[in-house]
Amino acid sequence: MALREIVHYPHEALTRPTEPVTDFGPELRQLVADMAETMYANHGLGLAANQVAVSRRVVVIDLGPEEQEDGTVRPGKLHVFVNPEIVRREGKITWEEGCLSFPGLNVPIHRAAAATVRAFDEHGQPFELAGEGLLAVAFQHELDHLDGITMIDRLGRIGRKLALRRYERLLLDPEAGDEPGED
Repeated sequence: MALREIVHYPHEALTRPTEPVTDFGPELRQLVADMAETMYANHGLGLAANQVAVSRRVVVIDLGPEEQEDGTVRPGKLHVFVNPEIVRREGKITWEEGCLSFPGLNVPIHRAAAATVRAFDEHGQPFELAGEGLLAVAFQHELDHLDGITMIDRLGRIGRKLALRRYERLLLDPEAGDEPGED
């Protein structure tokens, strides 16, 4: 495994749709391992391949440990999505999203409250996974990346202008940032 450099907006890799994966061999599994290590090292909850400048339809998500109602803690689980597509969306939610490609910036984004993703794992096995709340938001955020859409593209004209102005200030003074987000 190796840490990869996360590209920051306005890097070109973030604005182009990615290419489908056709080879489920060792190179893909190395990419997935590197992406997971990079995501964890940067305290992210999700990472798309184009965020490490690789134009492939690959996403990793791990929402981290969850405290259960009985007080026990369930460890996080790494989810790997290759060639993912959202096949169902329901409801509406607004979530304060962050992104590893926009360090320090958090913005409110309107998304579906529930979503189901159809994808392959890193070995080429197909699956579907449904999620609500943060998991649904993470699906939508990361799959947007694969289509060359960033979180600020989901804002209205004025919201986008304000977010970009705040992001430019953050680039000059990273200590002035919002709390880390999910991506």
